[in-house]
Amino acid sequence: MAFRDHLAGAFIPSDSVSCIHGLFDLSVERGHDLIVADVTETPGHSAAMNVLSRERLCSVLDVEPNELIDILGWAMNNPQPLNTVSSGPVLENTQEAVALSKLPIPHHFREDLGRYMSASIVIAEYDGERNVSFHRQLLRDDEHVVARLVPRHLRSMLDNARLNGDTIPIAIVNGCDPVVLLAAAMSFEQHIDELTVASSLHDRFYGVPLPFVILENGIPVPANAEYAMAAEITLEDDIEGPYVDITGTIDEQRMEPVFRINSVHHRNNPIFHALIPAEAEHKALMGLPRAPTIKAAVSEVTHCHDVHMTEGGCGWLSAVVSITPNASDDGQKAILAALNGHRSMKMVTIVNHDIDVGNPVRVEWAMMTRWQPDRDTIILSGQKGSSLDPSRGEDGLTSKIGYDATLPPDTDLGPYTSVQ
Repeated sequence: MAFRDHLAGAFIPSDSVSCIHGLFDLSVERGHDLIVADVTETPGHSAAMNVLSRERLCSVLDVEPNELIDILGWAMNNPQPLNTVSSGPVLENTQEAVALSKLPIPHHFREDLGRYMSASIVIAEYDGERNVSFHRQLLRDDEHVVARLVPRHLRSMLDNARLNGDTIPIAIVNGCDPVVLLAAAMSFEQHIDELTVASSLHDRFYGVPLPFVILENGIPVPANAEYAMAAEITLEDDIEGPYVDITGTIDEQRMEPVFRINSVHHRNNPIFHALIPAEAEHKALMGLPRAPTIKAAVSEVTHCHDVHMTEGGCGWLSAVVSITPNASDDGQKAILAALNGHRSMKMVTIVNHDIDVGNPVRVEWAMMTRWQPDRDTIILSGQKGSSLDPSRGEDGLTSKIGYDATLPPDTDLGPYTSVQ
């Protein structure tokens, strides 16, 4: 499967659309539904937006949300080796005289510093380890982007490389199948090669191995991707931001690493994945891969059924978790476990299995009929906060809260059961 195989039913405008605010304005006009448009500035290239909301992702993979969470968790524990092939569609065209401005990299929000790749993954290899992750990338000039690296695996790799005076070979890949994007958004306590998780997911959903080709700098990339760029993380930093991030608020300017792009490969008539930050697609790709780690953590203390990263929490900062408690304190144990399972999370609500975690009305109903604020609330102070939370302190710390809206296992359910 390939990214373009998931674009059926898209709205296709009759005229080309500018990637400078035009794609964003069209998406707003269309209510952020699925769109594929030719791009005015880049003849022969088009762009796709709003491809993978939670509902659409589950639909194209033919699974229910709770099934998808379990499959993601299974793939984390069952990685498969890479299936390397000699050639693939992503190598159909090669741009050795790199000109990034001729790619349909969008400038969506007028508040952003410039044109950004927000759905492109970075595949990096250094000192015997491989990392695959998302990093927004500001188009600086025709051969360079400036990427925001949060303090996770790739930032650690880069810090170690720079201590040795080394650059890091990478690939920047845009327009991947959804299973690759889901794997790239995962985060692990111990090192796991995300490409092996993507391979496992591809085989599970499509019944065939995920093919990879090797770029000239030795980095493997999905053979069916739309774009693959051979690049390196340089020793230089430059200004990145402002940028409208997943919360819909403006993230600040920082000095961030510069990537140099040495070649660009792409398919015939390539389709650029022009993700719009803070919309449903962004929240799904960031939040869904966190649900399995939350479920795994909660399952260690009680019987966990489902996890939903909420829309109001931007698919990142808040979740609802359903359990069947075996003891009276299992709800509070689940709160602590869930917050440990996704450490950027700020709020979690625990409910019984009869509550639909994806229905905010039913979740609030459970709180109003089963939760007592002074008895069933946990507040933690001085916690490490998410850099995406604008309310965190200057020291990066925040407080976190958990609501236990569950009924103990020996409760008479009669007074707590809704008849409609």
